[in-house]
Amino acid sequence: MRRMLILPLLLALTAPVSAAEEAHGKPAKEGAHSREDAKGGAPGTNIDMPFLMAPMTGADGKLSGYAYISSRLTANSDVSANQARDKIAFIQDAFVRDVNTKEIAMSGDPPTVDNAALEARLLADARKVAGASKLVSIAITQVQIAPLHPSAVTAVAGQLPPADSPAQAPAKPAHGH
Repeated sequence: MRRMLILPLLLALTAPVSAAEEAHGKPAKEGAHSREDAKGGAPGTNIDMPFLMAPMTGADGKLSGYAYISSRLTANSDVSANQARDKIAFIQDAFVRDVNTKEIAMSGDPPTVDNAALEARLLADARKVAGASKLVSIAITQVQIAPLHPSAVTAVAGQLPPADSPAQAPAKPAHGH
């Protein structure tokens, strides 16, 4: 009985998304790339890579946080894409080794990832694993920076509570079933 309910539920959830895309026509530009550019190559040639966690160092050379990087490879054909998909674990391993060996930040701006240089390095790594002629390009689709020690900010205009303010008592557990 549950199986019979799942399919209509999934169809109901996907219909509004499809209708919204059709109603708006072409998607708006996002930054320097449109959503069409972010889509990549022909259908079947895009390979979404798992998130890559890269260490970021500050101006003092010490670890300051991590960059979580999402990327997408584009192969020259769907056959090459399938062959590259079989090697995703090895490609990801090469990516991890690369970002842990060389800095990913822009020179002179430690909290900013140098996307162009990183894309060139990662594409070279992927081509070594999958084959130079099989992969056409790589695109960094998302970068999220997570500082190692985020600054403490409260809801009161970004100020810390006074040192002599009483500590809040922990919430009492609910008495229930």
